[in-house]
Amino acid sequence: MIEVEDLNVIFGHGGGAIHAVRDVTFRVGAGESFGLVGESGSGKSTVLRAISGLNPDWTGIISVDGEAQRQRRDKAFHKRCQMVFQDPYGSLHPRHTVDRILEEPVAIHGMGDADKRIDRVLREVGLGPQFRFRFPHQLSGGQRQRVAIARALILEPRVLLLDEPTSALDVSVQAEILNLLKRLRSELALTYILVSHNLSVVAFMCDRLAVMNRGRVVEEMDAVTLRRGEASQDYTRQLLRASLGYDRAAADSFRDFA
Repeated sequence: MIEVEDLNVIFGHGGGAIHAVRDVTFRVGAGESFGLVGESGSGKSTVLRAISGLNPDWTGIISVDGEAQRQRRDKAFHKRCQMVFQDPYGSLHPRHTVDRILEEPVAIHGMGDADKRIDRVLREVGLGPQFRFRFPHQLSGGQRQRVAIARALILEPRVLLLDEPTSALDVSVQAEILNLLKRLRSELALTYILVSHNLSVVAFMCDRLAVMNRGRVVEEMDAVTLRRGEASQDYTRQLLRASLGYDRAAADSFRDFA
């Protein structure tokens, strides 16, 4: 469903240029959930933004559903591939009702039957019709993220790109959203790419994952290997140790991997 080959992203020019993504290559099968993990600044969200078309400044090959993508995407691509952002407080228009937020993509893509689509998608994400005419400030963080997921799903995409979809939420709400995403993937035969720094989330949500450091993929593994705590690269082993919680002795032994 998704093929990324020799993806490079450079911000800026000349001596001040930052090579944020370096020769990244991976493939994601139809119906698979694939994770991108790494510490902050490793380039994982930049990869996601290149795939989604939000960042057109990239080189390499990106193919989605068998079609090679150019830097600028057409409307059909955005119907097939949608993104859910990290911050549900910033990704929804504060002066638009839920109804308008969900109706807008339907109108842009000329899909019709907006009322039925909005009602259906709100039920799919666990919100009833009573939420339809509320504003974002009248919703909790978890409810806002459900609306953001509904906005992505209303176009009936085949791919969801998830950029830290639970990190801005209370711990008590995170499990609800993750269970919702897992159920929707199964029911709607969706393909996911999930970006996260939380290895527990990736182990729960993903079939396979790629570990990134300084813009490069340093290792690929399946979720079973991750849950066992096994890794072939020193950087990945250090990342696994760090995910267990703060340990002074372990922290003192950590080193920078250039």
